[in-house]
Amino acid sequence: MSEPNTEKLTVQEAARLMGKSEMFIRIGLQRNILPFGYAVKTGKERWSYFISREKFREVTGIKC
Repeated sequence: MSEPNTEKLTVQEAARLMGKSEMFIRIGLQRNILPFGYAVKTGKERWSYFISREKFREVTGIKC
């Protein structure tokens, strides 16, 4: 059984911690506005997201 990845946050976790919508997080990452992660286009209308837990803490000051 593998350990959960503690180095990253999900879009849902980041949205909850910031008090924002998941769409806010997704669009911010897609447009390179939110500096704690990135979005990669994987298909015509599909995206994959990575949010660094450490960078999120650094940028927002929110403990996670």
